[in-house]
Amino acid sequence: MEPAFLPQDAHRQRLLAVVRLTMVPGVGARMYHLLVARFGTPEDVFQAAGEDLAAIPGVGPRLLHELRQPPSQEDASAIVDECAAAGIDVIWEEHPRYPRLLREIPDPPPLLFARGELKPEDELAIAIVGTRHASHYGLTMAERLGGGLARAGLTVVSGLARGIDAAAHRGALAAGGRTVAVLGTGVDEIYPPEHADLAQDILRQGAVISEFPPHSAPHGGRFPQRNRIISGMTLGTIVVEAGEKSGALITARHAMEQNREVFAVPGHADQLQSRGCHRLLRDGATLVERPEDVLEQLGPLTRPVPSGDNIVRKPAELTLNPIEQQILQAVEADPTPIDRLIDATALSAAQVLATLSVLEMRHLVRRVGGTMVQRL
Repeated sequence: MEPAFLPQDAHRQRLLAVVRLTMVPGVGARMYHLLVARFGTPEDVFQAAGEDLAAIPGVGPRLLHELRQPPSQEDASAIVDECAAAGIDVIWEEHPRYPRLLREIPDPPPLLFARGELKPEDELAIAIVGTRHASHYGLTMAERLGGGLARAGLTVVSGLARGIDAAAHRGALAAGGRTVAVLGTGVDEIYPPEHADLAQDILRQGAVISEFPPHSAPHGGRFPQRNRIISGMTLGTIVVEAGEKSGALITARHAMEQNREVFAVPGHADQLQSRGCHRLLRDGATLVERPEDVLEQLGPLTRPVPSGDNIVRKPAELTLNPIEQQILQAVEADPTPIDRLIDATALSAAQVLATLSVLEMRHLVRRVGGTMVQRL
């Protein structure tokens, strides 16, 4: 069930409480959710008795002290007001713009700081990640996949890092599609700094987001942490090139744990950058050579998602031509007479029948008897 959105005043009060709790030293995403699961709301955490707080696994004397003397509401207001003045959205889990897929993972970030715009169609998203030390082949494949999937209607999500990440973002931008960069720094601290212009381009066609406060500087431990967001807000993760210890493999592992699809691009057998991808392929990842390989593998969505003028139930629908889309949109979840499709589309019977055969081969519809079809 989607969370109800609060009235404006109540929204601000809840947001401030969430910000205050996340400001407590030692309260990361996992501890935040343990506390809220036990006490109900962030406000209730601040009112809890010391012995009840101490009973939470992981709450030792130091964290207990911090929870008993949390940052003030004025401190939280200062952050929220500074973000508003800088054009940064502060999105919490109950906010309508919080990515729905991300809400479903273990320990989702309690807050997201966002520049740009997150849209409902970003539920149709794919992650493309890989090594910072990419070969020409890897960069070409990342850009080609990013562009092809963006043209199909998927939002390309990556981490703005050097190498494969940047190539994937650039491919999506060049195709005129949407792309989202998930940072391991604050959204006011673009890293690496030479990607500041790329980040500005992304803002015009997507968003730059982080779970860390806007001025958070680069820190090694934050980059693996952000990888769960890259995989968590997408339907699947494509690894283009990765060494045996690449951070991209962390993203792939998160995707597996989140029950999302994992894809890998095969590489040259004698190159170190290929070893991570080949290991993923041996472990059951789907081999990817072209965007269609991804769209065909992605299964039914848990709920329909708007994409342009159409409602998408399976990502494979994004590859359909206009006539195929027209006929598919006329097919209902309940058995639909073929004669009704002919009337609704004003197409010839032969054209409707031929197109239905194509849709059936793509596992988008099925025949029910001889004169009815049903959307899958």
